[in-house]
Amino acid sequence: MPKLLYSATSPYSAKVRLAATYAGIAFEAVVVDTAAQPALLTDANPLGKIPVWITDEGEGIYDSRVITQYLNRLSGNKLFPRNAEKRLDAERLEAIADGICDCLLAIVYERRSRPEELVHQPWLDKQWTKTARALDLLNSNPPKLPKSISVGQIALRTAIAYMELRFAGKWDKGRPRLKRWAARFDEKFPELKEIIPQA
Repeated sequence: MPKLLYSATSPYSAKVRLAATYAGIAFEAVVVDTAAQPALLTDANPLGKIPVWITDEGEGIYDSRVITQYLNRLSGNKLFPRNAEKRLDAERLEAIADGICDCLLAIVYERRSRPEELVHQPWLDKQWTKTARALDLLNSNPPKLPKSISVGQIALRTAIAYMELRFAGKWDKGRPRLKRWAARFDEKFPELKEIIPQA
């Protein structure tokens, strides 16, 4: 059985776990400590980053967008629409959701890695401005939630979960439509809600 090396709080890991579950692909979830850089991780991905999908043949696949494309092929296109225009929409939604997480992780790492007096506030402000622009765009026109969803919707739901975990009470101010969208996602896909990182 393939393995997924992941961290419980990583939004990219959550995206892959949800995508594989939604596509009906069985896997063994293995929590790894990226700070410790264990051989299990670095042998599969020399960058020492998660998530990493390890095939039955022992091949490491990374990063999360490469993994979702791989899972899509493995599942016979259960994660991305076949229609070119709709597929592009799904890929863009995945990209903006991942981009939000990139900005938020930059904020978290800046605070975590430096003493308080060395934290560079202009850098934090810049990352939050980018995040806020993306969230406002998504709140103004939340993606649809049809019976068959794509990795785009999955990526957005995991990004929102990460914001609830690290930025509760800040991200959702003035964005009620996006908050309701996440609640509807959980109602429609209860089997995925169980996997989403909880605050």
